[in-house]
Amino acid sequence: MPKQEVPIQTLSDFLPPNTAEPVIDYLQRYGVHLTITRARRSALGDYRHRYQHQPHRISVNGNLNPYAFLITLLHELAHLLTYERCGNRVLAHGKEWKHCFSDLLQIFLLNHSFPVPLENELKRTIRNPAASSCAEVGLIRILRQYDSPEKIENRVLMEELAPLAEFSTSDGRHFRVDKKMRKRFLCTEQKTGKQYLFSPVYEVIPLGRSGNGLAH
Repeated sequence: MPKQEVPIQTLSDFLPPNTAEPVIDYLQRYGVHLTITRARRSALGDYRHRYQHQPHRISVNGNLNPYAFLITLLHELAHLLTYERCGNRVLAHGKEWKHCFSDLLQIFLLNHSFPVPLENELKRTIRNPAASSCAEVGLIRILRQYDSPEKIENRVLMEELAPLAEFSTSDGRHFRVDKKMRKRFLCTEQKTGKQYLFSPVYEVIPLGRSGNGLAH
């Protein structure tokens, strides 16, 4: 799916119930050009500040479930608010951004916009938000519960694989699980013999050559 500008009136199709109004208010107040883009493994969203005659620009992956979409959009809106207040004088994910993101999340937490398990995890997140929601391991585990079956397909999380299980990544490379390190899994690429570290919540496709390849 290429980038597409999203008409404000259809934004609610991507968001959880009863959350579109405050989001649209921010977008209209700051004249944000919002686009929906194809899935990106390295980023769920992106922000570009206004420049000369160009407006603020935000893009969000179009394959996210409504809760992940909202959290990602708020992440990028926090960048916008930080820029409006501080310009380029602060770190991209410094204390100023953390403060803005926490404040935005708090608005929706007070309105109970999230299911209880996700709400409880977000209350922990706002104490010290990570630079990327991809880095929030606990948050990813819970958000995944709200993905559609079509999105998950035959994918599992790294932490669900058994030792020595074989799996493939979305780009078709094959790996074997060697061992669990302190926070990540050490794996060997079958073709090259090179070793890589994987996050426990990285999505992979089990090959199932040893049993079903899943931990019990």
